[in-house]
Amino acid sequence: MMYQNACGAAASAGGCVEADKECHSLISREPAVPIEHDYSGFDIVKATQYGAFARVKELIDTGYNVNQRDSETVTLLHWAAINNRKEIMRFFIDKGAEVDAVGGELDATPLHWATRQGHLDAVVLLMNAGADPTLRDAEGCSCIHLAAQFGHTALVAYFVARNVSPDLQDRGGMTPLMWACWKICSLDPTRLLLTLGASTSLVDNTQGNTALHWAILARNSTAISTLIVQGNASLDIPNHRGDTPLTLLHDHIGEVWVGSKVADRIKEATNVNRAHNFLKRLLQDKIPLQRLRWWCMIGTPFIVFYIIGLILEANILVIIKIFLLVCVYIVVHYIGQLFYDDRLIALLPLSIYLATKLWFYITWIVYIMPNVTLLTSAVFFASSSLLWYCFLKSWLGDPGVIVTTRELRFRTIIELAEKGPGGFEPSTFCSACLVKRPLRSKHCSICNRCVAKFDHHCPWVANCIGASNHKHFIGFLTCLVIMCGQMVYGAVQFWKNLCHISPTNEGFWKTLLSISQCQTWVAWVSANAFLHLIWVFMLLICQIYQISCLGMTTNERMNKGRYVHFVNNSGKSPFSRSPLANLADFFGCRCFGLFTPQTKDWTTSYNLDKGIEQQPLLKHKDNFQYV
Repeated sequence: MMYQNACGAAASAGGCVEADKECHSLISREPAVPIEHDYSGFDIVKATQYGAFARVKELIDTGYNVNQRDSETVTLLHWAAINNRKEIMRFFIDKGAEVDAVGGELDATPLHWATRQGHLDAVVLLMNAGADPTLRDAEGCSCIHLAAQFGHTALVAYFVARNVSPDLQDRGGMTPLMWACWKICSLDPTRLLLTLGASTSLVDNTQGNTALHWAILARNSTAISTLIVQGNASLDIPNHRGDTPLTLLHDHIGEVWVGSKVADRIKEATNVNRAHNFLKRLLQDKIPLQRLRWWCMIGTPFIVFYIIGLILEANILVIIKIFLLVCVYIVVHYIGQLFYDDRLIALLPLSIYLATKLWFYITWIVYIMPNVTLLTSAVFFASSSLLWYCFLKSWLGDPGVIVTTRELRFRTIIELAEKGPGGFEPSTFCSACLVKRPLRSKHCSICNRCVAKFDHHCPWVANCIGASNHKHFIGFLTCLVIMCGQMVYGAVQFWKNLCHISPTNEGFWKTLLSISQCQTWVAWVSANAFLHLIWVFMLLICQIYQISCLGMTTNERMNKGRYVHFVNNSGKSPFSRSPLANLADFFGCRCFGLFTPQTKDWTTSYNLDKGIEQQPLLKHKDNFQYV
């Protein structure tokens, strides 16, 4: 009663509630002392609550016992902790205050009180003074359970970094992850607990529910999606009533709180189980099913590309061709629904690219090479060799991942916590990777990792584009434009030499008709090459413009309003110099001494070089009440 503010009352009501901005704007700065010219009328409790340090010191010096309890067995350290009076807390501790004193209606310690209010500074101070975070209050909750219930992500991270188990169970068997899924609708601290290794398979003592059960009962769509997609939570664990998450979710498909990704996973789990049973009987477990599905996903575009070419080339009526193409689409669509999950579908753009390039090579060797000069073919294969080098570097190379270890994560959390709550701002700390975020980095939700100088996640290379592979990505685009251009040129030479078609002598539509009648396969392949040429060339121009003229990444250009260093610089990049200097910096080119490129390790760069002070992205409002 004494220490439940508006946020606490909302969270303790049961079920998942969307905490409003005012609740989450609570931070650990010490509230201002009210303007009061005469503190002499304050008793020691009121002086502690309002932060009147001089009055507190005066009363203690006159002999007041620092461990004296009031009628509700509450100590002065409790009152200082709940109001985040750090100076007074230090004074009380120096005077011998009992840091683990139990008091109040819930038999809680000062650490419990500070945790409920989300006062990180007070928690750090008490922990450094020897407070025990594993003590339980009258409700059976330790501090990490309270932090999870109230959505205090920084406190959850700090407790785990100080060796509190992320799977610590309260008196009823509830873990912090279960409480977060039941009480908090925002992404964190659920995501943070999963990153810290919290188990998704533990069950509580009373109902046998997992964290996923609790998220479903609370209709917490964010927690459900995070547990299933990021945490790979099992859908098949029954509770004491025999209900599994799969059965509970299956009854609610189509409702708003069951997101589309979760609905797809439910359908996939049902279909995959059927497909697995069929494949097991068919193959008798001689081939690992996951590997088979992976190869099927990669191979499908190769086969579909060839089948479409055969249909277009067939000597049948156009209406029949259209019918066959529709049939191919329907078959491929339903096979994909049955056999492929989201992770395999994510490989589709990459496999389409590989399939297209393979048929480019085959078409060049079989049809075009005999109709062009040897030099043209030599240039085609030479440029495609460079294309493969840049592609493999973009695909398999390190984009600039911020590498960390469990020990380094904990050390970073403790360091940021002891510096104050500002260290956990989204601009400086990634709650998914638990790392100090370098300048210009971003967490990729697809790869689930932080990438230095993040540009974008490219599905065509199935990798992020960042500080370490951006140059290779530009090389990949350039070589791909050249290859597609050569493919179109080779097709034109093929039609001229073999079919005697000349676009300059015939009309546009007549030329297209002649091409389709001459060799439809070459027309099909060259059409793909032409489309690739157009959109890849536009992407290349956009990338070069951003690098040279703007000095920005794609992410920065799209989200520059979110970054203070761009806002403070009138929307311009503080990293930009002149266009030529920007290109020299990007490619590391000196041009025989004409340029002096600036090199920087973006994986370890945390501050700006131009004197623009980096500020937190999100500014909180003060929201204190004196209790």
